[in-house]
Amino acid sequence: MSEKKRTVMSGAQKAKVALEAVKGNKRVNEIAQEFGVHPTQVGLWKKALLENAGQLFDVKRGPKPIDPQSAPERLYAKIGQLNMELDWLKKKSGISH
Repeated sequence: MSEKKRTVMSGAQKAKVALEAVKGNKRVNEIAQEFGVHPTQVGLWKKALLENAGQLFDVKRGPKPIDPQSAPERLYAKIGQLNMELDWLKKKSGISH
């Protein structure tokens, strides 16, 4: 008896399976066989999709959150660090500026 190796599906693949189940064009067993998953898993993903679908539209419009990586202080600090490294390398190599 050979054991089947577990496949890891991405979120996009799971969503595709769940959407097929929500459409209702095929039976759960057919969808499970087509995508190579257990029918119970198809049902769980369908349930999760239906429960969380409303959250997609809860996001309010407004300014996008500011990325902390692009804060001006952080950028100025990085510039200063790079300038110091450049000066050190110039000094080590004997190049004068």
